[in-house]
Amino acid sequence: MQDLFSFATSLYPVYVTVGGVIACVKPSAFSWFVRRGPASYSFSLGFIMLAMGLTLELSDFVCLFMQRPLSILFGCIAQYSIMPSFGALIAKSMGLSPALSVGLILLSCCPGGTASNVVTLIAQGDVPLSVMMTVCTTLGAALLTPLLTKVLAGAVIPIDAAKLSISTIQAVVLPILLGSSLQRIFPEFVKVVVPFCPLLAVLVSSLLASSVFSENVIRLGPSILGAKQGIDSSLPSGIHNILSGELAHVMWSVLLLHFAGFFVGNLASSICRFREPERRAISIEVGMQNSALGVVLATSHFTSPLVALPSALSAVIMNVMGSSLGLIWRHVDLEVTEEDEKA
Repeated sequence: MQDLFSFATSLYPVYVTVGGVIACVKPSAFSWFVRRGPASYSFSLGFIMLAMGLTLELSDFVCLFMQRPLSILFGCIAQYSIMPSFGALIAKSMGLSPALSVGLILLSCCPGGTASNVVTLIAQGDVPLSVMMTVCTTLGAALLTPLLTKVLAGAVIPIDAAKLSISTIQAVVLPILLGSSLQRIFPEFVKVVVPFCPLLAVLVSSLLASSVFSENVIRLGPSILGAKQGIDSSLPSGIHNILSGELAHVMWSVLLLHFAGFFVGNLASSICRFREPERRAISIEVGMQNSALGVVLATSHFTSPLVALPSALSAVIMNVMGSSLGLIWRHVDLEVTEEDEKA
């Protein structure tokens, strides 16, 4: 049964892709969820973080941090330096509108996502390191995500860093701490529900991303409709419409952002001579963001729905890219040294 749940959880990229297709074809399918936003978005993220907290024993993570502080700190620093830098650079070089620029920068300033742990497992990377980096960057998001977004995007749109910080604490930090506390207070109950948590978390995350995307499909309706008509009448014309429209600019921006995270994260960890499993974990952690947090902060603090579009698209693009990279690495032999075996 556990293997079945693990397999169903690993299909996360399939869920968000199918949800994205439904959002394009019939945006009204998610209207029941969109109408209740942003409260429904915040509740969904809180549930995802609570599920993460139920699987954590903070004492174990403190011990692991004490054993391997350098690799963990390096991954966290890489997460909050590489991605925000490229987010601001890509937004400016692609000439995105103010709302989309802020959305891309906000996405780049988010912590690592829990999907990175699954992809690291597929890639035969260092899973404990991946989980530790996700926890540390998530807890640090209460301060760093609002601060970096304010610094990098404050000149584009006025940003209240204090309110962003409060929302991050409410939606991310508190549910994680609550979940960890429940594990300690009600261990038998938590032991029963934990096997279901990862699958429920990815399904809720898929619903969240698809709903926000459907909201923006309605906003971008004319350009998407034009692309559909172009495909019907002439395949090359339809492709041109898709590759040159407003939606395409956001898609290319998000794709470039995650590619930069994967590539530069791996390059930086290679230069610092980390072990191959660690390099894979760091690369995947840096390249994969908590797009659900980006969606919640965007819908809660910005009036334009376009601010949430990069994060909504990221849920699909990031997971397809990450899963593909994980499968490629899975078929590349690891050079295991004597030091690796001891570790």
